[in-house]
Amino acid sequence: MEYAETARALKFDAHGLIPAIVQDHYTKEVLTLAYMNAETLALTIAEGRTVFWSRSRQEIWRKGETSGNVQRVVSITADCDKDALVVEVVKNGPACHTGAESCFFNPVYVSDELKQFTWQGLYRLIEGRKLDPKEGSYTTYLFDKGLEKILKKVGEESTEVIIAGAKRDVEETVYEISDLAYHVMVLMIELGISVEDITRELEKRHVVDHKVKQERMQ
Repeated sequence: MEYAETARALKFDAHGLIPAIVQDHYTKEVLTLAYMNAETLALTIAEGRTVFWSRSRQEIWRKGETSGNVQRVVSITADCDKDALVVEVVKNGPACHTGAESCFFNPVYVSDELKQFTWQGLYRLIEGRKLDPKEGSYTTYLFDKGLEKILKKVGEESTEVIIAGAKRDVEETVYEISDLAYHVMVLMIELGISVEDITRELEKRHVVDHKVKQERMQ
């Protein structure tokens, strides 16, 4: 097969391991950093799902074997030195053992000048406030209060969008939609809904006949 030549040229470290950066195929978000040896790499390719070597347990680790959060492999690419891998996957559930969609949710540094907004970035930031509560954070406050409070805020912000839209005030409507989007994302995290879940649902809808969709909603 085509992968065989590259696979034979891979450089494993002194412990027989190679780092594998796992990336979401759809969003390109980095999900986790794990390690493979020659055996688990071969198993990954053969089974079409991520199989790692657990350094702490010193054993083969099939991602999702107990949690059900399996990662189906789309591609595996080696870097220029052939001593690191990028594994693109379609994931079924959170990638992190904490329940987070990605293992990377603790900001260390963000440039005010160069940072760009992404929905995944906002999701990670909000999720971080749930997994690692911060005193004085409004987001942490919402999670502490629970689902009823979050739903109430979504309802309030929806009303604000309607009021602004009815006035045809574009600037105010943009502001209120942004507030609503934030609170909806808080609700998503509270319920364990990922950005990818919404993306997949929207991807399905462009092939659904309008009439069929209406009948389904009734």
